[in-house]
Amino acid sequence: MNKLSRAQAILADLIRFPSISVDSNADIIGYLQDALTQVGARVTLQHDATGAKANLWATLGPEVDGGIVLSGHSDVVPVADQDWSSDPFEMVERDGRLYGRGACDMKGFIACCIALLPDLDVSALKRPLHFAFTYDEETGCLGAQALVGLLRNNPLKPSIAVIGEPTEMRVIEGHKGCCEYTTHFTGLEGHGSAPDAGVNAVEYAVRYVGHLLEVREALKMRAPHGGRFDPPWTTLNIGGLHGGVAHNVIPGKAMVEWEFRPVQPSDYDYVTEEVRAFVGEVLLPAMREVHPDADVVTETIGEVAGLEPMERNAARDLVLALIGANDVDVVAFGTEGGLFQSLGMDVVVCGPGSIVQAHKPDEYVEIAQLEMCLNMLDGITARLMEAQ
Repeated sequence: MNKLSRAQAILADLIRFPSISVDSNADIIGYLQDALTQVGARVTLQHDATGAKANLWATLGPEVDGGIVLSGHSDVVPVADQDWSSDPFEMVERDGRLYGRGACDMKGFIACCIALLPDLDVSALKRPLHFAFTYDEETGCLGAQALVGLLRNNPLKPSIAVIGEPTEMRVIEGHKGCCEYTTHFTGLEGHGSAPDAGVNAVEYAVRYVGHLLEVREALKMRAPHGGRFDPPWTTLNIGGLHGGVAHNVIPGKAMVEWEFRPVQPSDYDYVTEEVRAFVGEVLLPAMREVHPDADVVTETIGEVAGLEPMERNAARDLVLALIGANDVDVVAFGTEGGLFQSLGMDVVVCGPGSIVQAHKPDEYVEIAQLEMCLNMLDGITARLMEAQ
């Protein structure tokens, strides 16, 4: 079986694991662990607090600094309420495309990484090849945040990380951060005929959303001059507003789900201060005037740093050379790349498939993209066999 056929077969296996973020990823991580241990990799599993999810960190080659990390997340988004043409957890090939949940985001890249192993001469590696497969990227990069904590104490210091998110094999050197929150409102229930006797949590949540929308407009005026992102400013999105039990009941509970994607650290400070001041100086005093125990509490789902474009970036330069490209770009969607950059690594994002297909019904990756990815990975392993 050639390497491309092997990658397709592995991808079919990976798609069969319904590793939706809310569920355990133990089965898919076990599959990847087996494949890596069979070729002699040193594998470490890092479990979450529940024990149901795990990151996988594996190393092939000598125990020295200067290695290269191949990074991908094992979780996928849900398929509920999506209209698929076929079973989303059974890979289907049509017209040069491989369909299935996670095909491009991002099991296609992981399949290519594992397809390398049978032909890899591990004894020839002069620098290590590392694999980082994480949990819960889709829900705030929780796994990668935990993995970074582990790697800070690792005596081996990789120099490069390649994040295989779907970029159509374009070289991406930067992206915005991603900060996700759920804000909980606690008011005072009562009969709808006497609204002034209660604290309507939904109404205060609506006022909160209104202020967030004002902040969103102000962020457009803060766009850095010459910004390369599209759009060039920090975006803010309201993902959900929940609350209420009946038409005639003053709701005592409400919840707002929201996120923003900063293009610069000062925008993070601006948003958090604007929200803090509005809650502390406007909402809470009004709520507690009626009910002293009223409250507004914001739960941080995830705060992931952006990937900052760097003038000197060995990861970018390596991948450009390997795929024969000259152009680099930035993207609006987030990855785990900024977390690896925080460890001092040079980071690039490059992987098979298109982000346009991610999270949609009938998600697919083109077979030609997998072939391009395999060629890039062959080049990476060849570089690791060269003397420094």
